[in-house]
Amino acid sequence: MSDVRHITVGPEDDGQRLDRWLKKCVPELPYGLAQKLIRKGAIRVDEIKSKMDTRLIAGQKVRIPPIEDKPERVKKERVFTENDQAYIRSLVIYDDGDIIAFNKPAGLASQGGGGVEHHIDAYFPLLMKNDMIPRLIHRLDRDTSGILLAARSAEAVRRLGKSFKNREVRKIYWAVTVGVPERNAGTIKAPLIKAGGPIKDKMVIDDDEGKYAETDFVLLDKLGTAAAFIAFWPRTGRTHQIRVHASDVLGCPVLGDGKYGGFICEELEDVAIAKRLHLHARRLILQHPLEDKMLDFSAPLPEELKKSWRELGFDPGFKDDPFADPQ
Repeated sequence: MSDVRHITVGPEDDGQRLDRWLKKCVPELPYGLAQKLIRKGAIRVDEIKSKMDTRLIAGQKVRIPPIEDKPERVKKERVFTENDQAYIRSLVIYDDGDIIAFNKPAGLASQGGGGVEHHIDAYFPLLMKNDMIPRLIHRLDRDTSGILLAARSAEAVRRLGKSFKNREVRKIYWAVTVGVPERNAGTIKAPLIKAGGPIKDKMVIDDDEGKYAETDFVLLDKLGTAAAFIAFWPRTGRTHQIRVHASDVLGCPVLGDGKYGGFICEELEDVAIAKRLHLHARRLILQHPLEDKMLDFSAPLPEELKKSWRELGFDPGFKDDPFADPQ
């Protein structure tokens, strides 16, 4: 562990922010630890408690407390097996060298981070071609199954990202909801924001500070007033967008969605349905990023959802595009 140090700010650093100065002059101090030490007042400027964005003046002395010497954590490189190879390839429904479409199962995260270890892009080195490892274009919630796109080349990634951003992609999701909406079709416009609080990553509608979110929906079938088979087209891509719009606007939460109230109602207690979120990214229709052709991907329901659909009397093989323009 080092001793307390007092470092004088040089004339070349006059006017620089404290956090940037620390990165330059105390490179062994991790950024996160620097934030913590500044908040606690352990890092001070001329013995005065400061903030990350404090502007330094030449000649000031910055107090740096003792920094514990920790051995650098070595990131373990994943060793893939033949089973890993077979698994990721079993999820591929399209691969033309430029773009890849997967049918992601529920329970598999799209990306790592935040302690998530089991995620689809961890397997992407196994799909490398011409030294290019695929990169995700968009994401699905961990508990949502269905179509997920990735691309290899930087140009394909850029163009596909632009298509999603400009809302040029038709994204059709299937869901079973608890309850039946009052309208057979319509458009939901309700801005979303993170709720904060004890429930991690929960989203809420907030007309003042929420981000714009728009979802089209069409009722495809219903079981009395107990459940509905609905197609959703999220025009924007906010976190949990369909789930919140279904629950808080339509009053019909997605079946199996404990976070937003999709618990089994009394009428469905005796129905043998899957114990999971009944939301599936069924279809994607978009322009190929590098070729003059349209792409139309469909991901069949996984077996556990097919069973739920049949138990409820819904057609798991429904093929029409409910959002197609009328002829």
